[in-house]
Amino acid sequence: MKQTLFLFALSILVLTACTAPAAVATAIPEDKLAEIQARGTLVIATDPDYAPQSRLLPHKTLPADTKCGPTQYAASQFEGFDVDVAVEIADRLGVEPCFVTPPWSQLIAGSWGDNWDIHAGSVAITFERMKALYFSQPYYATPTVVLVHKDNASFQRLEDLSGKQIGVCAGCIFEEYLKGDLKLPGEEVAYRIKDAHIVAYENEEPAINDLSLGDGVELDAVMTILPKASAAIRSGKPVRMLPETVLFGYAAITLDRSTHRNSARLLSAIDEIINDMHATGKLRELSLHYQGIDLTQEAADFDISSVPQNP
Repeated sequence: MKQTLFLFALSILVLTACTAPAAVATAIPEDKLAEIQARGTLVIATDPDYAPQSRLLPHKTLPADTKCGPTQYAASQFEGFDVDVAVEIADRLGVEPCFVTPPWSQLIAGSWGDNWDIHAGSVAITFERMKALYFSQPYYATPTVVLVHKDNASFQRLEDLSGKQIGVCAGCIFEEYLKGDLKLPGEEVAYRIKDAHIVAYENEEPAINDLSLGDGVELDAVMTILPKASAAIRSGKPVRMLPETVLFGYAAITLDRSTHRNSARLLSAIDEIINDMHATGKLRELSLHYQGIDLTQEAADFDISSVPQNP
């Protein structure tokens, strides 16, 4: 009888020993930050062609010792302001940054299916986007400006562009502004351009290329952020910037509201990291390096906790 009980107990121990590792291996943390730290990577969505904010380096290959997957990019394969901010966040979370490049329209729509963890792509905080996304403390605040062809002498003020063909990125705050339905936290929007003919692009780079073809050939103007406009002028594009600022956008890291994990700890950790990067001057340093100007101070003064999100 004792032998029978011993053998039964032994069989239970063997069965438990065989099944326990599988159970642990298949367990999926309900907490988003715990999942990321267990995986050892932070999967970051960004734009592959949005210099100086982000740019894929085509000559760089995936390092052999990376944890990033074969369809992802390592940090060494990217450069830019948004990229370095995201890399700093990953480093401070104790994980490796890995990048993916979904289309902008998919990124701002939410419902990411947990295919990436965060989006670092100069996303301006708007009340409409908050329906699908969570926003971190902003890491910089960028003026929205307008580019016109350098041969044009008639466009001097924003009102001069009313009724004109203006290129914007689809789903950006520029498009919402031209439609007259943009609502930004902490800013009263003045709609000075009326009845514009909106031409939407995946991002502003092809729009600027079309504007460069000639005054009014494809476009009359392009609306974009100051760093992008300045980069276009420095690169020799035949464009000039109107002297007036359209509005300010507070750019933040975004998380998907529809994730199957709880994002509260991850969002809180990112806020803490960004606030520390403001306090230590790290964000100012990165902004000066990539954008030639410090665009971080207004973002440092903005309090994202004053805008209800409830993750």
